[in-house]
Amino acid sequence: MKKISEHAGVIAAVLGFASAFAFFQSVYPYHLIRREQMTLFAYDWDYILQTYRGSGWLARFVTDFLEQFFHLPVVGPVVVALLLTAIGTVVYRICRHFMGRWPSLAAAAAVFAWSFFRETDNLFTTRYTVVALAYLSIVLLALRFRKAWLRPVAAVLMLAFGIWALGSPVHKHYGRLWGVPRIAYDRVIGLDDEVAREHWDKVLKLSGKDLYIQEASYCYNLAHAVKGDLGQTFFDHSQGDARNLLHRVSVERSAFSNGLAGEAWFQLGNMTVAEQAAIIALQASPDHTGARYLVRLARVNLISGEEAAAQKYLELLSRTLFYGKWARSMMPGHRDEETLAGLEEARRNLSRKDFVHFSTTPRAVLLNLLEANPKNTPARHYLLLLDLLDYDLDRFMEDYTDGPVPGHIYQEAILIWLSQNDRLDAGHIARFGIDPSMVDRMGIFFENPGRYRNTYWYYYLKAMNEEE
Repeated sequence: MKKISEHAGVIAAVLGFASAFAFFQSVYPYHLIRREQMTLFAYDWDYILQTYRGSGWLARFVTDFLEQFFHLPVVGPVVVALLLTAIGTVVYRICRHFMGRWPSLAAAAAVFAWSFFRETDNLFTTRYTVVALAYLSIVLLALRFRKAWLRPVAAVLMLAFGIWALGSPVHKHYGRLWGVPRIAYDRVIGLDDEVAREHWDKVLKLSGKDLYIQEASYCYNLAHAVKGDLGQTFFDHSQGDARNLLHRVSVERSAFSNGLAGEAWFQLGNMTVAEQAAIIALQASPDHTGARYLVRLARVNLISGEEAAAQKYLELLSRTLFYGKWARSMMPGHRDEETLAGLEEARRNLSRKDFVHFSTTPRAVLLNLLEANPKNTPARHYLLLLDLLDYDLDRFMEDYTDGPVPGHIYQEAILIWLSQNDRLDAGHIARFGIDPSMVDRMGIFFENPGRYRNTYWYYYLKAMNEEE
């Protein structure tokens, strides 16, 4: 028991580290990744000297250096756990100058918990943790002076250095006084991250039916559109209006909202709106250097054939630790056959004529994309579903011009239109390639609509009943 008491500080530090690591590795795995995407650390002296100037330069330098490692799923949680454990350890050492072991341990645990939980309802603010640790270390260092008169002198000098190098210890961007973990929020951040990485199976796993928010439906729809089966799976997830398909891009929205909005436009092939979304999101990121948006801007310009603009972003990314290899491989003369083939395939979706692009007029944009490439499957799905979400079956039938599109939802919509126009006969059913059994299924639907909630019939009937 005595040995345990003597090593209580070490045991507490190990437990604190393990709990912080487990939390950010398993419960909040995407928070740190999101933080890394919003920042950039380039190994270039000109960039460093221009970026890290003025009050707080050292804190910003150390923060950006550490946050680049959040790109890795295990290393990021290790870094954060070490920072939080170091805060607790320094507080314990400070308190030991004035109190016994157990009161000091209690104070250290309280500060550790406060530093931990105050960040859990938002993105983890690494800079606050770095600044707090640095100022606490200054206090501890001042207490190390044996001569009493040297302590206040040293404290003043080191505090002055701290204000210059670290900035103010109190800042509006350092988080709240307390926070409560929001697990669903981490899933939303995860959806955004996996969409950007084009990990569609992970997107579908995160956007489960239990996540009843617009962002989940948006990402779910995009993943199935890319896979080509959205017409079959659309109503398997909760759906609302057209915003579940395409989000508006606007300077009035957050960096997160604009970044996510640009993902669908990028996959559909509209590089103009995708670039607009990335630029707005980049401007809203700290120091306007979000790595994720620089990558997106580089890809957009490569696909658009704007080599000079792409080169600008690639040059900066080439000086980073985790994006450098990719950036160098995308430069002229270094692209392999797979890269060239991917760019050529993406360019098939580019518009062949100039027209004003607005995310607020999605139908016009989608029609333009399909005119450029009728085989653009995601754009075809989005156009047809926009019509169906607006309950505009006449326009849906106009857009349904290039033969059958896979998905029972479209066949259900056609049957409604045929029924409304007194054309529900064998000839028209065969013309649109509808399985005759679908007609029988529609009759059964009206007997018990609640059993067929994943059909367009249910969606349409519910809307008609609400209007009455």
